[in-house]
Amino acid sequence: MPTTQKTLMFLAGFVTSLGSVITICSILGTQAWVTSTIAFTDSLSNGSIVITYGLFRGTSTQELQEGLKELDRNFEVLGTLDNSSQKSLHSVTILLLVLSLAAALLSSGTTFYNSVSNPYQSFLGPTGVYTWTGLSACFVFLAMVLFVGNTDSNHLSENLSQKLYPQVTNKGTTHSYGYSFWLILLVILLNIVTAVIIVFYQKARYQQKQEQRKPMEYAPRDGILF
Repeated sequence: MPTTQKTLMFLAGFVTSLGSVITICSILGTQAWVTSTIAFTDSLSNGSIVITYGLFRGTSTQELQEGLKELDRNFEVLGTLDNSSQKSLHSVTILLLVLSLAAALLSSGTTFYNSVSNPYQSFLGPTGVYTWTGLSACFVFLAMVLFVGNTDSNHLSENLSQKLYPQVTNKGTTHSYGYSFWLILLVILLNIVTAVIIVFYQKARYQQKQEQRKPMEYAPRDGILF
């Protein structure tokens, strides 16, 4: 059975790993990744199109200065995009987040297992925790960078607006990233905290071993012979 110290520290790591899992699920399930305001004009009206979307679904609305406003629309992101580079990069972003979720689940499982047992295999111990938390943080960071690049440089929002409103001409776009996007930073932080907790446990365990050796190292020679 593990010591009380090990149980408590690995349980703390389990809580932060589980928090990472819950946060990634929230990121995948919510739509507040980005809100894009696209100025437009056509033969009958002018104003802006406001598109708010996440990884799977989104909504769009028109804000007109003049003309007849169309009804708000709900859309599927991947279903709206054609076989374009935007669709491919968006799919890779989703895949990276799913991989990050899988690594976070393995991290939470490893930390919980260590809180109730003393695994002999090194990879099931702290090494496994470092591996899974590192992979989870890397995958989610890559997803963050890829989404920004796809939105800003690859004109993801503009492509969506053209598919939803093919009759309008875009004149400029501004982006505002929502809480679903910024939760990625929380995932990275939680993974770092999990790894730091295990580092402190290993340091404390090493110090305890060193202290246990000191009585033998400094004991009188006569006492040792006896």
